Amino acid sequence: MTSYRSLFRTPEFTPLFLASSAQVAAQTMSGLALGTLVYRATDSPLLSALSMFGPSLAQVLGATTLLSAADRLPPRATLTGTALAFAAGTAALAAPPPLWGIFALILVLGLVASLGGGVRWGLLNEILREDAHIKDGYILGRSVFNMANGVTQVVGFATGGVLIAFLSPRGTLLTAAALYVTAAAVSRFSLTARPPRATGRPSVRETRRTNAALLAARPRRHLFLALWIPNGLIVGCESLYVSYAPDHAGLLFACAALGMLAGDVTVARFVPPRLRPRLGVPLLLLLAAPYVFFVLRPGPFPAAGLATLASAGFAASLLQQERLMAVTPPELSGHALGLHSSGMLTMQGVGAALAGATAQLTSPGTAMTVIALASIAVTVSLAPGLRPAPRAASAPRTA
Repeated sequence: MTSYRSLFRTPEFTPLFLASSAQVAAQTMSGLALGTLVYRATDSPLLSALSMFGPSLAQVLGATTLLSAADRLPPRATLTGTALAFAAGTAALAAPPPLWGIFALILVLGLVASLGGGVRWGLLNEILREDAHIKDGYILGRSVFNMANGVTQVVGFATGGVLIAFLSPRGTLLTAAALYVTAAAVSRFSLTARPPRATGRPSVRETRRTNAALLAARPRRHLFLALWIPNGLIVGCESLYVSYAPDHAGLLFACAALGMLAGDVTVARFVPPRLRPRLGVPLLLLLAAPYVFFVLRPGPFPAAGLATLASAGFAASLLQQERLMAVTPPELSGHALGLHSSGMLTMQGVGAALAGATAQLTSPGTAMTVIALASIAVTVSLAPGLRPAPRAASAPRTA
């Protein structure tokens, strides 16, 4: 089995990893700071959840208009530009603008993110596919990124909580903007200037045509739905941490990230390939089940334990992405992974909106239970279509 260490000997993997980690740290800190800022100003769980995860709602616009550019733009220049756009937007949020201005900036940043995700994961797949010594390259590489995200989120939420307490939410946002600039510098000066993976001009028409082709086959369609909906609903539960336990939200976020880290390490490094297809549905059920108990209003530390256990189920997405790449041609890998990322983040925004609205009418703990039960119901309904087929479905081709 390929070791994690060998991944870092692959050219360009390390700078892509470092740039991505800096952006995750910035996103983590800025999300917590912005959610706290909005909650203090409005006392609204709904607006607080939307301010943290609202950029995800804009992903659906990017997925239907911009994604054809993910394989048709130079990766280095695009990653550098998107990081600088986030730096500028995050610095502007620190002003802060009026409430409508905050959500307008959130919309713009969500559109930028929809393109950046496709470019980043397409480049990761390209880098690892070029190294003949790497086996199970994408799932191992994405696992490393997910693990780093988990560690970075643990540190980022803890650091963000400290910065909010000792500086202010605004000071934390400015610190996050500086991290985005760092990510842009790493991308610009450490990645190779590669040509686009696909030819032709990006356009809204091409984006929609390729989306339709990717979703046409039933196995791929079920994979996309499984990557989007259960995950998005549970992130809706996470969006209520601030209103559920205002003084311990950083602890809950950090423990959730720790659980995700543990799940990714276990699945990617220790589960043999022959067992992976059987674990997708059980992990999706694990992702939701612990949140059913939040109706009992557990205290901060039992709640942190439940969040840790649940987040191990996020490892299901690694298995589903591995299957997705097996049925997608290389020239569409960025588009397919961008569609996965944009759809997932859109559903996270929808989940945050649903959870926030439910909490507004009931309570944060009750809302978490309701959303978790909805996630379980979706997983059960998708389970028959997620069984591995004897032969992979045909992948779409472009002219």
